[in-house]
Parts: sequence; C-alpha cells; structure tokens
Amino acid sequence: MVITIGRQFGSQGHDIGRALAKKLGIDYYDKELLEIAAKEGGFSSEVLEKYDEKASNSLLYSLSLGASATLNSEYGKSPETPLTDKLYLLEYNIIRRAAEKPCVIVGRCADHVLADRSDLLKVFVYADKEARIEHIMWKHGVDAEKAKAMMKKNDKSRANYYNHYAAGKWGDPENYHLCINRSLLGVEGSAELLIACLRLRKML
Repeated sequence: MVITIGRQFGSQGHDIGRALAKKLGIDYYDKELLEIAAKEGGFSSEVLEKYDEKASNSLLYSLSLGASATLNSEYGKSPETPLTDKLYLLEYNIIRRAAEKPCVIVGRCADHVLADRSDLLKVFVYADKEARIEHIMWKHGVDAEKAKAMMKKNDKSRANYYNHYAAGKWGDPENYHLCINRSLLGVEGSAELLIACLRLRKML
C-alpha cells in the first residue's frame, strides 16, 4: 500500500501526508527523499534544495528506455546531464525502493513513478486561495502580497516539473484517484477521509 500526494503550494498537502502516515503507522517521505538523494548522489543537500521539483530543459532518453539499470548509471556518470535530471533519477530509484514497504510519498512525480502498482492511491490536495494565502503568511512570515507571489511561483514550478517528467498534467483530476479540498475538512479531517477511502478500496 502506497499513497502519493500531489499538492498546491500552501494547501498543506505535506501536513496531511504526515498526519496520514502517523495514523497508519507507516513511513513518510517528502524532504526525506532529498536528504537520501544528497547522501546517495554525493551532493550537498543545500545544493539539491535549489533543484528540488524543478524541471530541466532536456529530455531523458533513459526514461524512455524504462530501464532501471540505465537510470542507476545515468545520474552519477554523465557530466552533461543537468542536475535537475540527476536529482529526478536519484529520487526515482529512491521512491521505487521506498514503495517496497507501505508509505506515504509527497510530490516528486511519485504517482507517475509508481503507476504500475495496483496498491496505489493517488491523491491531489488543493485549497481555497484565501486559505492558502493565510497559511503561507503564517508559515513563512510574509504579507499577503508576498504570499500570493510565492503561491503563483511555486504552483508554476510544480506544474512545470510534473508536466515535464510525468505522464499527464499536474492538478488534472483525471490523473488522480481522489482530489481533496483541505479548506473543507482541515488536515486531520482530510487524513481521516483518506483512511476511509483506503478501507473502501480494501487497501486496509
């Protein structure tokens, strides 16, 4: 059983994922993926942070081949490969390994990486614009105008990343099993809704 969570910036998809993992007693991955990638790739986590969920301008022929061995060799040995692609490849393999046990994975095209699994619940979390702005202001200590700018910039970045590496379009309901409005149920209520969904699908 694996739950993947795509999310709008400021929607608290991260918090919902963590709450869900805690309730289920399973592993949780978000920034943890970045830390593992930094260690395995021999990069500084501070450097990778700048490239996290960012799209490059190149296409990865290794992905079109769909060969794990190619992925494993590509990210560490080709100086021509952009760091964004190297990071994606690192996280691709880390996600595949993490999914060997029940877990919740936030972002990083995990729904696409694990699309071949039958025990997968693909979720997208969104929220009302006002609620997102309020949360961004609180979390980052910025005013409303700055929060709006951050929301627009980060949503665009996540969409570009997903649309570049994954099959489908970021935020399109057809790509997910369930879309949740955090504004309606809050973090805990959204996590409980996901548990109910897992039970209905006989995944619990």
